[in-house]
Amino acid sequence: MERIYITLNKVIEALLVVVFGLLVIDVVWQVVSRYVVGQSSSFTEEFARFSLIWLTVLGAAHINGSKDGHLSMDFLLSKLPADRKVKRQKIIQILMALFALIIMVIGGGNLVYITLTLGQTSSALQLPLGVVYSIVPISGLIIIFFSIYNIKKQNF
Repeated sequence: MERIYITLNKVIEALLVVVFGLLVIDVVWQVVSRYVVGQSSSFTEEFARFSLIWLTVLGAAHINGSKDGHLSMDFLLSKLPADRKVKRQKIIQILMALFALIIMVIGGGNLVYITLTLGQTSSALQLPLGVVYSIVPISGLIIIFFSIYNIKKQNF
């Protein structure tokens, strides 16, 4: 499980760097084409939007795994005694895994299925929207794996 965890983190980090790099190039091209060439490219706004979707959702999964972090207010958790803190962290990881399963994997999977079935494509890039949205269930599965890993790692 440790090898899968390390490999998955490296793959996600590399993918995040590539997507972010493409986003920077895309935005720079948008500015150059608008102000230097005088004509804005039609695909740059759509690509930037899709890149931000991927960066946000995949980045959330990466933070959960690599830093054992997530959006939370941990002031009260930090004030708990060590034995109660461990129990609460286990509950938090279980709730995160359930959220990822229900909302991201099942709900996101349904979204991908529906958009692919209906044949919806983006207007400028002509990408199937199911491909764009596929990052949601993929990230949900990654979050579930990382939650299980975090529970086993901490020996709750």
